Amino acid sequence: MTTRPLLEVSNLRVTFGSTAAVRGISLKVEKGETHCLVGESGCGKSVTSLAIMGLLAKGAKREADLIAFGNEDIRNYSERELSRLRGDRMAMIFQEPMTSLNPAYTVGSQMTEVLRRHRGTPQAQAVDRAAELLTRVGITAPGLRLGQFPHQLSGGLRQRVMIAMALMCDPELLIADEPTTALDVTVQAQILRLLASLQKELGLGILLITHDLGVVARIADRVSVMYAGDVVESAPTAALFGAPQHPYTRGLLSCVPVPGKVKRDEPLGSIPGVVPRIQPGFVGCGFRDRCPYAQEACKLPLPRQTAGAGHEVLCTLPVGWTDRVAA
Repeated sequence: MTTRPLLEVSNLRVTFGSTAAVRGISLKVEKGETHCLVGESGCGKSVTSLAIMGLLAKGAKREADLIAFGNEDIRNYSERELSRLRGDRMAMIFQEPMTSLNPAYTVGSQMTEVLRRHRGTPQAQAVDRAAELLTRVGITAPGLRLGQFPHQLSGGLRQRVMIAMALMCDPELLIADEPTTALDVTVQAQILRLLASLQKELGLGILLITHDLGVVARIADRVSVMYAGDVVESAPTAALFGAPQHPYTRGLLSCVPVPGKVKRDEPLGSIPGVVPRIQPGFVGCGFRDRCPYAQEACKLPLPRQTAGAGHEVLCTLPVGWTDRVAA
């Protein structure tokens, strides 16, 4: 008997009027796995996470063949049914904690509300749980912090509070949308180590959204590379970094400075152009106007090819073309 993934998304589409923000992506997150969704700003990563959680803005249209959480297809869940899941069995860490935390309420009141709402826990026990989790995420003097307001905390502390709040009900799935973007590099490293240790301890499945390939290399088990609303390449981390098959993936990796290889005063790698605005009904590769290997076939429906175990690429170029380019 095969075990279903913790999260399975098939052919997810999201449109905002005349803009196709997500164009039929599919992904899976296994229990205890970190799956990174990576790509530059404007690719549709955050929209994907909000679509999974049922938190899209009014006016957005979401369609999918499947959005399964465990054995439950949650596509047609009502708002009440989704609200029972959110914060309980599936939780999310948002990109900017200052706008995600309510400035009018203390940290303690916001954290305890999660446990009291979903589990009916008495206030005293909820406070104890909140203090315990603040300590676990590395915040000293938790009793003091619980009585403070978000503006009284630094960016790193607010992000740790968001992680602690997400863990209040011991969720099975954690979606983290750029959790280290606004933090300095030292705090970034601390937050990533924290997420990795909590995952090991609690067996969390994590969908981590980022544009930082350095983060991906350190924490991911599997990577999906997203461009213009579509997943153009998906593979285990070692396979993706060792043998990238899509020109966009190669372009992203070329932008990462490598100590010892990037010489002083030499320009860093870059991908000319910007992510296009895709309209519904668009056919072909969204990257073709920026791709040095583009051809007429890129304007036609694209084949999804297998490049190895668990390694898929959406491209007209044959698998293994990168070996010939390197040679």
